[in-house]
Amino acid sequence: MNFTRESIFVGAVRSFCSSLATMLGIALGIGVIVIALTFIAGNQYLPPKSEPLIMPDADGNRTLLPGHSSAILRIDLKGVIGIGDLTSDKIESILLDSREDFLRGDRVKAILLYVNTPGGATDDCDAIYRALVNYKAKYNVPIYAYVDGLCASAGMYISCVADKIYASPSSIIGSVGVRLGPVFNVSETMTKVGVGSRTFTEGKDKDALNPFRPWRPDEDADLKVIMAALYDDFVSVVTAARPKLTKEKLVNNYGAHIFIAKDAEELGYIDDANMDYSRTLTALAGAAQIGPQEKYQVVQLIPSHPFLNSLAQSFAPYKFLQSMGIPVNNPDLNGKVLYLYQP
Repeated sequence: MNFTRESIFVGAVRSFCSSLATMLGIALGIGVIVIALTFIAGNQYLPPKSEPLIMPDADGNRTLLPGHSSAILRIDLKGVIGIGDLTSDKIESILLDSREDFLRGDRVKAILLYVNTPGGATDDCDAIYRALVNYKAKYNVPIYAYVDGLCASAGMYISCVADKIYASPSSIIGSVGVRLGPVFNVSETMTKVGVGSRTFTEGKDKDALNPFRPWRPDEDADLKVIMAALYDDFVSVVTAARPKLTKEKLVNNYGAHIFIAKDAEELGYIDDANMDYSRTLTALAGAAQIGPQEKYQVVQLIPSHPFLNSLAQSFAPYKFLQSMGIPVNNPDLNGKVLYLYQP
């Protein structure tokens, strides 16, 4: 067996070259990762776009059509308003995205609200309602609501933007009212067990409804005034959209009760209690002046969850420069500072 002897110099050169190649490989890999993450992030000042999802049309077709074809934007109100993807900022982002990219060129001819919600936050539902009102007026598109399950409280509020409200026979509609609480007071229990508390405040009634002390008479007056105003707004929105529901009937007779679809139709909450998804889409396409033989795309825009976007921003080139002690202030490739909107 023969062994080849290698000089110390040759071995050192070989080791150096191997180490250098390894370092270059690592540097190249880091560079690729930074470029990829920067590409994902895009401009850090622009919010991430919603992702289009092709939904079935009235005939159950989900074929991707050419970019010039008409489209119906489907917005799902499924779940609690104000939570997850049903916040006002998410819905407003969807409405903005519906005029860009995949749907650019005035493709959206109508909006379908697909409703199954028990209600939710007052501020979010009012903001969503007003965003839809503005969109409808600006782009002159019809909006229909299809209830498949539950349309209560905030769901009813938002649905009042619709030109028509249809529902499946087993759906439940109503609950026009405002609720806060329950709010608990544990001061008597604390006294019994010998526990005391003290709250330090400045400003008259800053600790109104503090649960750790006995409540004073009428310290809930401000909340009652606010709730009365919110309820009056709710009633005004419903009665303006549903003429059969007069304010007198809604406040004095129906209140915040809920009704099966058939009864809701008779009372005027909805227009048709015996509809399905397919016939609702057909009716909406007709209202949007989409011809009977014309193919159209039903598109749902899924709000983006910016985890990758945030991760990518942390690896953006200017972040790397800052970490190296180089003073930069969010420059673009031309060295300019970008301020595209006020946060």
